[in-house]
Amino acid sequence: MGDQTIQLIHDVKRASKDNEPLEIVGRRTKEFLGRATSGTILDISQHTGIINYEPAELILMVRAGTPLSEIRDTLAGAHQCLLFDPPHYGVGGTIGGIVAAGLAGPCRPYTGAVRDFVLGLSCINGAGEHLHFGGQVMKNVAGYDVSRLMVGAMGTLGPILDISFKVMPMPELNETILYEVSEAAAISKITELSRKPWPFSGACYLDGQLRIRLSGGSESVLAAARALGGEHAQDDATFWQQLRDQTLPFFRQEGTLWRINVRPNTTHMQIAGAFLIDWGGAQRWLRSEEPDDVIRDVVARVGGHASRFRGGDREGDVFHPLSKPLQVLHRKIKETFDPLYLFNRGRMYAEI
Repeated sequence: MGDQTIQLIHDVKRASKDNEPLEIVGRRTKEFLGRATSGTILDISQHTGIINYEPAELILMVRAGTPLSEIRDTLAGAHQCLLFDPPHYGVGGTIGGIVAAGLAGPCRPYTGAVRDFVLGLSCINGAGEHLHFGGQVMKNVAGYDVSRLMVGAMGTLGPILDISFKVMPMPELNETILYEVSEAAAISKITELSRKPWPFSGACYLDGQLRIRLSGGSESVLAAARALGGEHAQDDATFWQQLRDQTLPFFRQEGTLWRINVRPNTTHMQIAGAFLIDWGGAQRWLRSEEPDDVIRDVVARVGGHASRFRGGDREGDVFHPLSKPLQVLHRKIKETFDPLYLFNRGRMYAEI
């Protein structure tokens, strides 16, 4: 339906006047993320459209409700992409939801996070003011870090209206090398390879198989593939897409899915359940019905943090608990943008 800025500002101002909590929604494809929340619906899904796209300048400006599929198709027409490779969790998922959730694909450790490609954005604060941060070029750094605050904030700082991205050319070639190894050997191999100047774009271990993906210019990818040895994976594109979109059989099983972030060289954690290792060891997916405190205690002992990604009790703690200093910092940021706590109240933490 195009630009809904005026209507959205009106709705927020009315909610602010009445001190009425708002639940920000798009196409609800990521509704399972975070704690359960409630409030009057503030629907962003009709706020759509590509505002500006300059392929030669590698710049894209788009409204938050624009479907991710539309953006991918547009960029592909110029052989470009969002290099953080955002996941599709359902038909019609929006780019605003990706930014609000801070979601990146398997290439994240090698190409960068969502926030690394956000040049600027505009949003609405709790007073109904239309705020602009950053710009459309990398050299325009005013307010740049403020834009990044919105990434992964789950809408708790306010609805995002539009986002400017740095886009990049698609890789010329992708190749996946496959090894049949133990988990310990896989972690050791990933650690060893991390010292090599090769064009890595993914490293995943599942069911006794380590997959290493290479992406970039044909010459450099083929040279690295020859040096790596191993076996060429025939299901290259399909596997990485299913990993990114969580449609592999591992993700379709019943039970609670945990997202665990640790140092890449962390060895096997003694938690009952099934593991998938992604992001070159830095992200571990865990299927387990162990109690929350047991899982978080084991993960904390190796210096990591654990969040429930799907399933389990959404009324309790979903994200890894914050330290007291971080709680104070999060509250200060929240109250700067949303002093009445209107937006997605409690979505991340009960007190925020």
